[in-house]
Amino acid sequence: MQKVIIIGAGFAGLRAAKTLAGKKVDVLLIDQQNYHCFQPLLYQVATAGLEPEQIAYPVRGIMHNWPGVRFLMARVEQIDRASKHVVTTMGSFDYDYLIVAAGGQTNYFGNREIEQHSFGLKNLNDAEQLRNHLLSMFERAAYERDPQVRQALHTFVVVGGGPTGVELAGAIRELVKHVLVRDFPQLENSQVQVILLEATDKVLGMLPTRLQQKTLQRLEKMGVQVRLNTAVEGASADQVYLKGGEVIASHTLIWAAGVRGVELAQSLELALARGNRVQVQPDLRLADDPNVFVVGDLAYLEQAGKPLPQVAPVAIQQAVTAAKNILQQRQNQPTQTFIYRDRGSMATIGRNAAVAHIFGLQFWGFPAWVVWLFIHLMSLVGFRNRLVVLINWAYNYFFYDQAIRLITANRKQADFDVAPALDIMQTNN
Repeated sequence: MQKVIIIGAGFAGLRAAKTLAGKKVDVLLIDQQNYHCFQPLLYQVATAGLEPEQIAYPVRGIMHNWPGVRFLMARVEQIDRASKHVVTTMGSFDYDYLIVAAGGQTNYFGNREIEQHSFGLKNLNDAEQLRNHLLSMFERAAYERDPQVRQALHTFVVVGGGPTGVELAGAIRELVKHVLVRDFPQLENSQVQVILLEATDKVLGMLPTRLQQKTLQRLEKMGVQVRLNTAVEGASADQVYLKGGEVIASHTLIWAAGVRGVELAQSLELALARGNRVQVQPDLRLADDPNVFVVGDLAYLEQAGKPLPQVAPVAIQQAVTAAKNILQQRQNQPTQTFIYRDRGSMATIGRNAAVAHIFGLQFWGFPAWVVWLFIHLMSLVGFRNRLVVLINWAYNYFFYDQAIRLITANRKQADFDVAPALDIMQTNN
C-alpha cells in the first residue's frame, strides 16, 4: 500500500487521518504530544475553570477504530522532499504522499522583549503556566505593602481583540468578581484592572459591526477596559510600553495578537508567505511538489481576495479536501479545488453572554451563550470529557465557584518567589 504521512494531530491532522482510514493506504500520524487538545477552551484552563485533561484526549484512543492508521509520538525535525523522507526524533520515515498539518504558534512579530515577558495561549502548558501566574499575582499582592506595586500586580493586560483576547479578558474579570474576592477578603473588585488592547479600531473583526458593538458594551459593563487603536511596542517584567510613549505598570502581559506558522515550514525550502505560512495551490498542494499538501494554520491560501483565517473550521475542511485529493490522485483523477464554507463565528463574553453569527443569523446575550456552550461541548472528544466539562460548567454557574485554583510546579520562575512572601509573613507576625 502507498504510504501517507500526516504531520500534526490537531484538528486538521486528525480529520485527514479519519478521512483516509480504511481506504487502502498506510497512514502514519506523527505528533510530539500523545493527545489532541481542544484549543478553543484553553482560556478556561488558564482561568481555573477547567482542568487541562478535560479538554484533551489521547490520540491513540481517538484512532483505535481507524483501520490502516498508525501513530508515532515524535518531533519532526526535517522534511526531505527530494528523497521523500520525514526525519523525526524516532527515526526517518518515507512517504508517497505527505500532509503537513503542523499548526501555528504565537506570533510576536519579531519582538523579543514581548516574547520574553508575555504569556501566549496555544497549548496546555501555556494555559497551566498562565493559571499559575494569575493566581500567584493575587498571592503576592495579598502581602504587598507598596500600593503602587500592589496595583501593578492587580493589573492584567491582554493584547489582541480576537476571540481569544475577548474571551480571556472576560474570564479574568469573572474570576475576580465571583471567586477571588471571596478567597482574598481584603481584595475589592474595583482594585483589579483588566485592560484589553487592540491595534485596530474594532474587536472581533470577523463579526458584523452590530455584534462588535454588543461585545464592547458587554466588556465595558463587566469592567474590562477596552482600548482600540492601541499598539504595544515593548515590555519588561513589570511594565508594558505602548506606541506613543505611554507605560502601563503591570506584571502580567498576555499576548493573543496573532498566529504564525511553526518553524517546520522552513524545511519545505520554499519562499514563505506572511506569517511564516506556506503558499499552496487551490487544491492545497505545493506548486512544485504534487505529492505534498499543506493544510491548517500553516497553509496560506486566498479566497475572495483575502487570506483564509487560521481557525479550526478552515483547518478541518482543508484536511478533508487534501485527503480526498490524495485518493483522487491514486486513481489518476483530477483533484478538487478547496472552497471554504464559512458557517459562522462566535465568542463568549463572560457569564450568560456571547455573540454569534451563524448561517447569516446574528444573535447575542443568553441565547448565543447557550448555543456557544452546546457547540463547544459537543466538539470535545470523548464522552467522559463532555460529561466532566458539563458538570464543571454547571457547578461554576450555580455556585459561582471555579475549583481549579491550583498553583502547580509548572510555572515560570518569576511568577511567585516564595522566600520574599515568607519574609513578609514573618515580619507581620
